[in-house]
Amino acid sequence: MVGNELITGVTPTLDDSLPRRMADFPTLTEALDYAAKGKRGVNFFSGRGDLVEALTWAEVREKAVALAKKLTAMGFERGDRIALIAQTSADFVVFFLGCQYASVLPVPLPLPTSFGGKDGYINQLNGQMKSCEATGVMAPAFMQDMVEQASTDVDLRFSGALSDYMAYAGDGDLALPSPDDLSYLQYSSGSTRFPHGVAVTHRSLLSNTRGMGEHGVQMRDDDRCVSWLPFYHDMGLVGTFLTTVTSQCSVDFIPTEEYARRPLTWLRIMSANRGTITYSPTFGFDICTRRASLRANAMDDLDLSSVRVAGIGGDMIRPDVMRAFADTFAKVGFSENAFLPSYGLAECTLGVSFGEVGKGISIERVEEARLAGERHILVNGAAHEPRYREVVNCGRPLPEYEVEIRDEDDAVVDGGVVGRVFVRGTSVMAGYFNDPETTKAVLSEDRWLDTGDMGFLKDGDLFIVGRAKDLIIVNGRNHWPQDIEWAAEQLPGVKNGDVAAISVPGENAEEVPMILAQFGVRDASERARFVDDMKKHIQRETGINCIIELVPPRSLPRTSSGKLSRSKARIQYLSGRLQALAS
Repeated sequence: MVGNELITGVTPTLDDSLPRRMADFPTLTEALDYAAKGKRGVNFFSGRGDLVEALTWAEVREKAVALAKKLTAMGFERGDRIALIAQTSADFVVFFLGCQYASVLPVPLPLPTSFGGKDGYINQLNGQMKSCEATGVMAPAFMQDMVEQASTDVDLRFSGALSDYMAYAGDGDLALPSPDDLSYLQYSSGSTRFPHGVAVTHRSLLSNTRGMGEHGVQMRDDDRCVSWLPFYHDMGLVGTFLTTVTSQCSVDFIPTEEYARRPLTWLRIMSANRGTITYSPTFGFDICTRRASLRANAMDDLDLSSVRVAGIGGDMIRPDVMRAFADTFAKVGFSENAFLPSYGLAECTLGVSFGEVGKGISIERVEEARLAGERHILVNGAAHEPRYREVVNCGRPLPEYEVEIRDEDDAVVDGGVVGRVFVRGTSVMAGYFNDPETTKAVLSEDRWLDTGDMGFLKDGDLFIVGRAKDLIIVNGRNHWPQDIEWAAEQLPGVKNGDVAAISVPGENAEEVPMILAQFGVRDASERARFVDDMKKHIQRETGINCIIELVPPRSLPRTSSGKLSRSKARIQYLSGRLQALAS
């Protein structure tokens, strides 16, 4: 469908009855109270693009308040945590917001389809429920068996689907939050063995959604958001769900788990409903471009001329992928000026910096060797042929933030110099839940957050060049190397410290996970069997498809204290100083 008419049954884009307010509320509950006075709301579509359910924000609030009364009647108290399986559904939205009216903390966790094997997912779910000390679980009915297995050693007050909670006999009183109360816990999408729950207050949430709406995407009265992003990730939860609530915007969701199979549904919903704002990691745009090239009718009845903000974040931004998307869909009205690069992280609620709306992508060409920190290290290039990387401008920090680039001695460096990115502002997390040691490692007493990312400032704009941390990001999803290494170490004969999880450049400079494994057997068939076993085991336990490279015994580099140094291992491997064995 092309034109000004929306798909039948969805909530409206325009609403003259309610003046838009840009998240200028003390709490999320007050934001929903205001949004409920209007006609806009949230809409859910199938992977094929059929409307499944549409709710105005007023209907969402009515259900959320009813749920909150059930929660307090059931004995859930202020600050209790409920694990919330993040299915893209109205049930999730109602439950998350219902928790706010009871001052209970929802903890969004991923679906099994986003992870890997059943056993690996159950172990992940168990670890995260223990980490947040959950006393309740809300999950779709089809997941009850897995939830039961994951919670055998977790003391739960109640577990069930939304309908099970709503069926509880009796109602309690609401327990409304104050601005400095916690609103929810946000887990990194990758940490399974060593989970860290980011604690976000109402004040932080409202500050960040206001900054993103007012200064980031510069939201207008005729805006409509369209998203496929998961609710367990900060970009999907805060960027496309909570920001639309706090700024009274209608939003259309398609299931995250359906996106890879039918990515063009995302574009078709934008076309049909004249969507103006959307967001995705780089790989989301790449999938659409590739799928369109395989289908002769991919562009039929598609009109993307309404899209004014195509935000990019959640991963290193690849200019070549964005250019290919713009070239492919220009014929159906998409403008490359709609691209809006940004930078953010869950520890800052979400957004930190945004490019300039309507200007598209701008880049700086920086020598790869300088970005790697060692000039003699060259990847895919000879010493006399320096390699340059296109680094995307992630724009100006939101007004609430102070940003500093610091060197290894924690001294602030001049503009243009690469260093570690530190930020301070209202949206910075309260800390990692029940983990003061890890919190102290990244958050100073004067509230400066060490993001773990490397970048530089130029003329007030922020450029991100990589991660100082060992975090591996593949297709927008975080993977902690400790988790991958732990899975590898479960194989017979593999000891702690025998393997290092790193990432290496793949095709088109995308990031590819790799295991460097020390192995002393000379027999070629034994090496091949070992590699095959390790690859299958890691995939089964973590859902990650890793390259396995065997290296000689005692060859992985260590720090002065004897700890494995993944960063040194990566540098040595890429430079050829750590030679892989033939497998």
